[in-house]
Amino acid sequence: MPINTLEYAKLFQTQLDQQAEQQATSGWMEANAGQVIYNGGDEIKIPDIVVQGLGDYDRDNGFVQGSVTYKYQTHKLTMDRGRTFQLDAMDVNETNFGTSAANVMSEFQRMQVIPEIDAYRYSKIATTAINAGNSEDYTPAEGTILSKLYEHIFTLADRGIDMGQLVITISYPTYQILVNNSQIQKRIDVGNFTQGNVNLQIRMLDGIPLIPVSSSRMKSAYVFYDGSTSGQEQGGFAPDASAVNVHWIVSSRRAPIGISKTDVVRIFDPQTNQKANAWKLDYRKYHDIIIPENKVREIFIAKDAGTP
Repeated sequence: MPINTLEYAKLFQTQLDQQAEQQATSGWMEANAGQVIYNGGDEIKIPDIVVQGLGDYDRDNGFVQGSVTYKYQTHKLTMDRGRTFQLDAMDVNETNFGTSAANVMSEFQRMQVIPEIDAYRYSKIATTAINAGNSEDYTPAEGTILSKLYEHIFTLADRGIDMGQLVITISYPTYQILVNNSQIQKRIDVGNFTQGNVNLQIRMLDGIPLIPVSSSRMKSAYVFYDGSTSGQEQGGFAPDASAVNVHWIVSSRRAPIGISKTDVVRIFDPQTNQKANAWKLDYRKYHDIIIPENKVREIFIAKDAGTP
């Protein structure tokens, strides 16, 4: 029975989006994309709501009329990325195609796509915070790390941001220094953190989730290879020469809006593929991070000295 490549493509597309949300350390940011309208392609629409404040109630005339503006802002997604792979027909047949293709795409996403999504998001958050003056140069040290982290937490709390809505994203080297601090044990507990459809058990600092991240994803700037230019054939990404290390990002959960859409997965069987006697897998991913202007104040970072 011929394989239904269209149904396989739809299945892969759904599963790959779920995998990205659940396995990316920044996957929690996609919970803020619930009101985003995406109809395919490289554009999304985000609601922008403006309301007036309270006025005095009048016993004769009643309520003072207020106005509300509800409109959608259109954003063009920055990252339009893709790859194509071929599985030789001598190695893969109709019987084992589903398993083989799923393994290839899952490994590609785990090793290449998810790290890139994380790195891009954290770098954009970092540069946004730096440009807004919401950053501090700091060299992590066991004797000062706890007080410095709380300083940044309380900076946001003083701006009226609920501490119960904060998330701390922290590089692994800095995380190691933090958990080795002798004063932190009484402040650390384990709690539930929901990301996508998965409930995670993670460490929390006074109820604030601590999300440790590979330091390779916590830089202020990256170069994203196009896959075709000489020296960039391997694709993927690498830290920019101007990049500085980001030690942690303290942010409210509602500030960053993570967008990750597998726009298309196409599968061609060996009889349809005109290039080779092989199964052909096309993968295209749009992803981006959006921080509304009124939410920039809800982010604060610690970084190495220097400006990206």
